Amino acid sequence: MSRHGDISSSEDTVGVCVFQYPMPRLHTNEEVMANAEKICEIVKGVKIGLPGMDLIVFPEYSTMGIMYDRQEMFDTACAIPGPVTDLFGKACKEAGVWGAFSVTGERHEEHPNKNPYNTQVLINDKGEIVQKYRKILPWTPIEGWSPGNLGTTVTEGPKGMKMSMIICDDGNYPEIWRDCAMKGAELIIRPQGYMYPAKEQQIQMSKTMAWCNQVYVAVANAAGFDGVYTYFGHSAVIGMDGRTLGECGTEVNGIQYAQLSISGIRDARANDQSQNQLFKLTHRGYTGVYANGDGAKGEIECPFDWYKAWVNDPLKAQQMAEMVTRRTIGVKCCPVAGIPEPTEEEEHEDIVELTHELNLQ
Repeated sequence: MSRHGDISSSEDTVGVCVFQYPMPRLHTNEEVMANAEKICEIVKGVKIGLPGMDLIVFPEYSTMGIMYDRQEMFDTACAIPGPVTDLFGKACKEAGVWGAFSVTGERHEEHPNKNPYNTQVLINDKGEIVQKYRKILPWTPIEGWSPGNLGTTVTEGPKGMKMSMIICDDGNYPEIWRDCAMKGAELIIRPQGYMYPAKEQQIQMSKTMAWCNQVYVAVANAAGFDGVYTYFGHSAVIGMDGRTLGECGTEVNGIQYAQLSISGIRDARANDQSQNQLFKLTHRGYTGVYANGDGAKGEIECPFDWYKAWVNDPLKAQQMAEMVTRRTIGVKCCPVAGIPEPTEEEEHEDIVELTHELNLQ
């Protein structure tokens, strides 16, 4: 049984801690390394207080902060593995715990000609990097990271629990949660550098996705003010039924900790019926199909036209999305630095297209 309130863990439970680190404002490699060393001391200190802790998760941007200066972003971008991840590996090995750490950014393969990646690394208790995830869906229009190109992966974590990582804005897209879950993830780690005003929406999103995918969720969000944004915290460990096991408030350096049952989630996925979304999605209507004498597996084909288009004709899928939103990355009424405003010609094309769709010509 998963549970909250103690400092222990057992052979059947993975002790998961989310640490609500204050968002740093850094400018140089020396400052980054000093901050990484501080995080390492936290790993070792928290393990003393939570002897059952198997995994500790830190927020997005906790290592390097947000480099609002483009040159500083390139100057502090690092390789993985490298000095920063070596520090984290040493701390995990000394403490005997796994850790999920932010690296913003990781140098692009064509560095310095292309923007870095927003990356999260999972390090085991031997100090080894066992999973590297690059943020697939950067928080545009503000974030300028190159989109991740590694996809999602699943790693067998402490005590055999299967884990995937996503990052912050990734979590606003149900597709990425389902991708991790269908690959076997039992715990999805979601580090965040999320700020106001989207507090309530983000709390709700992680809980809803836990429920929809029968998966544990560990959310580590930043807190504090970095001179630009205020980060709302509310780091949490969420049960596979969407109910929160433990949640921070807005405090800096807050900690939440829970024990996640390995047997519990596997039993639910194998034996739950009416709310077993992972099974039912690819066995649609099996009760009626079986009663009709058409087999015991239900309908298997994807019934969703847009997803079919995205796989088979991505340009068509993009055009479908633009028909219900807009055709340019910029918005004239609210310009964002680094994003081109739409031209008058582009705006006219949008009006003509919309008129046609509404049959107003």
